[in-house]
Amino acid sequence: MASMKRPRLKAVQPRSSARLELTFTSGQHYTLDMSDALKAYPGLAPLSKPKAFAGAVLGDGGWSVEWPELDIQIGADTLLLDALAQNAPDENTRVFIRWRLRHRMTLDQAAEALGVSPRSISRYSSGREVVPRTLALACLGWESLEHKAA
Repeated sequence: MASMKRPRLKAVQPRSSARLELTFTSGQHYTLDMSDALKAYPGLAPLSKPKAFAGAVLGDGGWSVEWPELDIQIGADTLLLDALAQNAPDENTRVFIRWRLRHRMTLDQAAEALGVSPRSISRYSSGREVVPRTLALACLGWESLEHKAA
């Protein structure tokens, strides 16, 4: 199986209103609004203060964004998926990417859960291919079954 390239950041620039301007080594460029994440995840709460949020820097040679004074790090792969979900052209893609983020699934795990190839998951995750409605519904169905089992 061919290895998949992990996303790596070339630059990060904190902006007002809890937004990060992200530039990846692949040339992809996104503005990510993190305001919802700052409310949803208690570990990110310290970043709600504008001065604290402004301390964002590249970490681990571009593999993450970090706030060194607060000891907070977010991986480039998570940031890319968040940015892709926010900038997705359609609801099916948003459903799929958010499903993958919520369950912290690797390409292989997502492929196994949905019964498709890791290559397909990679294409859908990167935005190279439109997510079919059937796959978005499969994500919702998988989640429903997992919730009932718990």
